[in-house]
Amino acid sequence: MNYNEQYKNKLISLDEALNKVESNMDIVAGLAAMEPMDFMSRLHEVKDKVENVRVFTCLNMGNYKFFSEPDMAGHFINAAWFYTPPIRKAHPYGTTNFVPNHLHKSAADRISTRAPKMFIGTATPMDKHGYFNLSLTATYEKLLLEAADIVILEIDPNYPRTFGDTNVHISQVDYVYETARPVPIFPYAPSNKKDIIIGNYIAELIEDGSTIQLGIGGIPNAVAAALRDKKDLGIHTELLTDGMIDLIEAGVITNNRKTLHRGVSVATMILGSERLYDFIDQNPGVAVMNGDYVNDPYVIGQNYKQVSINTTLEVDLTGQCCSESVGSSQFSGTGGQADTAIGAQKSLGGKSIIALYSTFTDKATGQQKSKIVPTLTPGAIVSLSRNDVEYVVTEYGVTCLKGKTVKDRVNGLISIAHPDFRGELREQANKLMLW
Repeated sequence: MNYNEQYKNKLISLDEALNKVESNMDIVAGLAAMEPMDFMSRLHEVKDKVENVRVFTCLNMGNYKFFSEPDMAGHFINAAWFYTPPIRKAHPYGTTNFVPNHLHKSAADRISTRAPKMFIGTATPMDKHGYFNLSLTATYEKLLLEAADIVILEIDPNYPRTFGDTNVHISQVDYVYETARPVPIFPYAPSNKKDIIIGNYIAELIEDGSTIQLGIGGIPNAVAAALRDKKDLGIHTELLTDGMIDLIEAGVITNNRKTLHRGVSVATMILGSERLYDFIDQNPGVAVMNGDYVNDPYVIGQNYKQVSINTTLEVDLTGQCCSESVGSSQFSGTGGQADTAIGAQKSLGGKSIIALYSTFTDKATGQQKSKIVPTLTPGAIVSLSRNDVEYVVTEYGVTCLKGKTVKDRVNGLISIAHPDFRGELREQANKLMLW
């Protein structure tokens, strides 16, 4: 049987795909822009036929009824590796759960606990050799696809094809259905004055020839803009973004001094603009590789001068970082923060950088409060151990905590806190005997 005949035999309608959902089923969906949006937009329609269906997701791009409406409780749970605003809003309904994880272990940990019954994600149309392409992510998809009993792909011709670990042969797929929706984009976050100051501080720490990891947001975008005068940078990153493409096109990122995959920008997921998607389409200079490889700290550590740049919500005076919760309320996720921070410090000449604003405005009271605190808010999740924190940067400067005593850490962190809170922080540090 040729590949086109196999495709026709596996082609079903979206309604038929939805009817394959059964009670007590664990379903894994593709990450972010590769989630099967047509399927997830209509999953609530089978509510009355099923109970206790768990849908594992990461970085949801949509606000789907199967978890956002209270009457879905008992029928569906969105088990998320990363919370987005709609998931946070739905949490009180009992329709969402968080899955603690280090990103590079997310697939293996899930399989060891309970392999998925179904994997469903988006892919490009099949090529003449019988291969679909997972396009924008290989974070956990390949491992969980291979472990699932049922594999369904939402086929969309609008997605770019990428190199790396993104090919899936039709022999690995049970069913396909077709759509032609636009690829989700992630709006570019403009950098404000604080972002630019922080970005400039971080850029001063990055040497020519370094390999970098950045994320999405005002601070990462400001860092990218501040790197325009650097030379021969490389990319080994969890997430490939628009800011990195600017640096490639400016000749700043060449990947010529990398020790792993020289000449190639390596990522495990891609999210951004249509321009970014056009750039990566069939581009041999970009490789989207499995997350258990890209984010493995021991792999990251093999890069030369690997620099990891992450943000956090709150840091205590000893260096503990809470990057994913507000008190005990889940806000986002650990993602690859620990993966990349630890990996960068294993690298020859590598550096790990944590960035945050010095203050935030309490929405309930309107008061300005410090993000550098004597102790973390009760219930706060420690996303990055103080043992794994190196550089911390705010708009007031940079401090290095690596190898330092608690007393020296306290002094360093107070020095980059907002001036209005330094006296209070010193008083609390003395009271708690943080020396």
